[in-house]
Amino acid sequence: MEKEACYYLGKITRTNGNKGGVSIFLDVDDPHEYSELDAVFVEIKGQLIPFFIEELNLHTSKNTAFVYFEDVEEIEKAQKLVNCKLFLPLTSLPALEGNKFYFHEVGGFDLIDQNFGKIGPINQILDYPNQALFQAFYNQKEVLIPINDRFIVNVDREKKEILLNLPEGLIQVYIEDNKDVD
Repeated sequence: MEKEACYYLGKITRTNGNKGGVSIFLDVDDPHEYSELDAVFVEIKGQLIPFFIEELNLHTSKNTAFVYFEDVEEIEKAQKLVNCKLFLPLTSLPALEGNKFYFHEVGGFDLIDQNFGKIGPINQILDYPNQALFQAFYNQKEVLIPINDRFIVNVDREKKEILLNLPEGLIQVYIEDNKDVD
């Protein structure tokens, strides 16, 4: 499995017990959606290796789970997996509707503001801890737009467009030449 065809699920944080169990952190909004996992891809030395799950005990308050993988029956084997990242195929994600979207699915969509007009295609999404941003270029000038439900009017998957209602002046901050005034 290629990493580009997967999404990041979380990581193995520590061993659990002496029979090969591990604790995993699930970097997801709703851990309950993953309570029936039967396999994950573990990144080992840059390669995604499938691991089949024998047992998974979810602890949603901390987005963690205790997991036992097939063929990992000793603490020594489990210790080698600590700090490894976990992935699942993009195809396993449920389809989103309306104005909800996965970051990977809107790359290249055109951003259009109701007042300003076409800004440009999404170059990439910058996923910072406190705020994710659309990055686009208007006349070769970078424009960063917070990804915020209040700003998103419509996501049109057929036209590959996202209609926005941005605060007045936000785009102009990026595209107007700001010359020092003496």
